[in-house]
Parts: sequence; C-alpha cells; structure tokens
Amino acid sequence: MAARSETVPVTGYYSRLLPAAAAAPLRARPLQLQQQQQQRRRAAGAPGRAAGRRQQPARSAAPRSMGLLERTRKEWFILGIVLVIAVAKLEPAIGAKGGPLKPEITITYIAVSAIFFNSGLSLKTEELTSALMHVKLHLFVQIFTLVFFPTAIWLFLQALSVTPINEWLLKGLQTVGCMPPPVSSAVILTKAVGGNEAAAIFNSAFGSFLGIVITPLLLLLFLGSSSSVPFTSIFSQLFMTVVVPLIIGQIVRRRIKDWLERKKPPFGAISSCVLLMIIYTTFCDTFSNPNIDLDKFSLIIIVFIIFFVQLSFMLLTFLFSTRNNSGFTPADTVAIIFCSTHKSLTLGIPMLKIVFAGYEHLSLISVPLLIYHPAQILLGSVLVPTIKSWMVSRQKALKLTRQPKAPVKV
Repeated sequence: MAARSETVPVTGYYSRLLPAAAAAPLRARPLQLQQQQQQRRRAAGAPGRAAGRRQQPARSAAPRSMGLLERTRKEWFILGIVLVIAVAKLEPAIGAKGGPLKPEITITYIAVSAIFFNSGLSLKTEELTSALMHVKLHLFVQIFTLVFFPTAIWLFLQALSVTPINEWLLKGLQTVGCMPPPVSSAVILTKAVGGNEAAAIFNSAFGSFLGIVITPLLLLLFLGSSSSVPFTSIFSQLFMTVVVPLIIGQIVRRRIKDWLERKKPPFGAISSCVLLMIIYTTFCDTFSNPNIDLDKFSLIIIVFIIFFVQLSFMLLTFLFSTRNNSGFTPADTVAIIFCSTHKSLTLGIPMLKIVFAGYEHLSLISVPLLIYHPAQILLGSVLVPTIKSWMVSRQKALKLTRQPKAPVKV
C-alpha cells in the first residue's frame, strides 16, 4: 500500500494543501526575502555611516573652539591679572605714585569707594533673613574664618620664618589669613554642588560686613602696622571709603530695587575691572622701585604652600562638620567647606592699600592673596563633582536610615 503523503497548510497565494517536502521551500521564501532586504539596507547605510564617522571630528572641532572661547570668558579676570601685571612691568611709571594716573587719589579714594558702593548696590540683604536662624553654622564659619584661620597661619609662619623664603611674601600669607570670606565665589561653588546656598549667601555677606572692622584689627595685631600708620587715620579712611559707600549703595538699592532686578547690571564685572586697576597701580609701584627683588624660589614655594593650606583647611572643615551629632546636614557641610576656606580678593586688596599705605613692599604683601584667589576657584571647581557625589550619596543614606522599619510578622 502506498504511503500517505504528509500535508501542511501554506498561507498566501499557495493556500491549498501541499506535501511537506514541497511546502518547505515556500515557508523559507519569506525569511529569505527578509534577509535579502536587511542586507540591502546595511549596504545602503554603510557609506552614510562611514561618512558620518569621518565627518565627526570636523563637527567636533567647532564645539571645541567654542568651549575654549567660553572658558576664556569665564576666566577673563585671572587672565586680566596676568595682563595688567605684564603691562605694569613694561611701563611702571604710568601707574606709579605721582604718575599720570595719580593713583594716590584715583585709586586710594575713587576706585576703592566705587568697589564698595557697587557692593552695596549688589548685596541682597533681604535674602539673608531665611538663613538667619541657623546660628550654629554661622558661628562655625565666622570663627573658623576670622579666628582659627589667621591664628593657624601665624603659628605656621613661625616655623617658616627660619627658612630663606622672602619675608614679605610670608607676611602676605598672614594677610590672606586675616581676610573675610568672598561675596561671590563661595556662593557660586555651593550652588554648583547643590549645597545650602542661603547659608552661603548669609555667611559671605555677613563675613564681608564683619571684615570691614575685624580684618584691619587682625592685620594690625599680627603684622604690627600701627607703628608706621596711625590707627585713627586707618579707620577714618576705612569709614569714608568702605563703610559710607556701602551704606549709600544699600540706600540707593532700596530706591531702585525693581529696576536692578529687571536690568540685572553686571556688578561682578564692574568690581573686577576696578580691581584690575588697583592691582595694576600696585605693581607699577613695585616695578618702579629698584630696591625690590622677588626671587623665583620664594614664589614657587608660596604657590605650593597656598595649595597645601587650601586643601588642608577644606579637609579640616569637612571632618569637623561631618562629626557625629554635629547638627549639620550634608548641604550645610558644602556651604561650610567653601565659606570657611575662601578669602575675598575684592575686599582684601583695597584694605591692604589702606592699611599698608606707604609701604614699598605692598605689592609683595599682595602677591599671596593674588595667588590664593585663583587657587580657591581652581580647586573648588575641580572638587565640585567629588563633593556633589558625596553629598548626594550621604543624603540618600540619611534618608534610608530615617525611614520607619516595617513591623516583623510573627
């Protein structure tokens, strides 16, 4: 008897029943067509993708140049410091005392007053009330900045006094320790990490106000400037060129607050430009004095010391503020790290100009502060991702520990 032929259904055009042997090629045909179509698509797309890969470097060149330009715009002030020092070296007589710019009037009175008037206009004191009640954090920052920092530097300099490092640069390190926190950089970096921005704003502004009175006292205490500059004349000049313009700026701000909020003038850029003029005339005085000699060895050592001090104090504030039962949140710790270790160049240079008026080594005393300013911005910017990742992980860990545990079923 003949064997029965196995049949299978085939859809489509061949819808009748066919033997299995004949139906196999028909079932495989749609799969073959799909494979052929995919091969054609790959063949057609390959040149395009290859061309895209070849063109990618050309496309990335434009963003790279744009990134360099953007970086230059952000760091224009540091580049400006280098430029004005170079210009002062080329022709120091222009900005020196008694020169065409008359810095004894235009800088000592007009430029310094303009900086603090601008600070009064830009300082948003109404925003500080939200952070006012965090007294423990404020005390920590201000005591560390204006008591511990200058005292620790003084003790450190006692050991360095026996070294061949230039004594005026060492005195400049002491002036760095006496400076108040800056108004801008600590706030910007705290905000970049996501820390307690309100606390950073309060401590930067409050520290600046305290610095007007405390910084000259610290400079006189640690450096003994009172022997050459009368105490009363220093504070009378400070009052007229710092306190009065600051108060006037605050009064004007209240009158034109809406206009300032709407137009948002570039307060930071204005103060930085005036500050560059002060730095320029300071170094003109230096380069016009043939008796001043700065050895490269001392300068290099001072740079290393500044980075060491900056990193050490950042680590110290971190350890203090993260102790058990410290009462500080991770966001508070971020504000403490930046506000406690940063020093104000905007307030510092004008104060040095007043307190050390008549010092032929004023520019050498200013050098460590000029180095410390870009160092704190550089280190802060580099450490932002690390501090941010720590803060986020710490906040998550604290949130998990505070969640109530589910009851165990017996």
